[in-house]
Amino acid sequence: MRDSIHPDYHPVVFRDSSTGDQFLTRSTATSSQTVEWSDGNSYPLIVVDVTSYSHPFWTGQQRIVDTAGAVQKFTRRYGVRRRDGAAS
Repeated sequence: MRDSIHPDYHPVVFRDSSTGDQFLTRSTATSSQTVEWSDGNSYPLIVVDVTSYSHPFWTGQQRIVDTAGAVQKFTRRYGVRRRDGAAS
């Protein structure tokens, strides 16, 4: 690899904002916030909204969303279309 063309790749701690879970990995991302890890070293801390600790696909917990209310609101606003394309 050529020198000075690649970004700095270093250890970083990512924290899930909703669960508080953290994990140490390597990244080119950086932050002014730091956190002390269990090995006694201090690493940049990046807070993210969703990780595998909180994503419904990975946790198996599904969130129920009120889609029926959204559909009814859409229908009230725009009406119902018939299959032949004419509005009813």
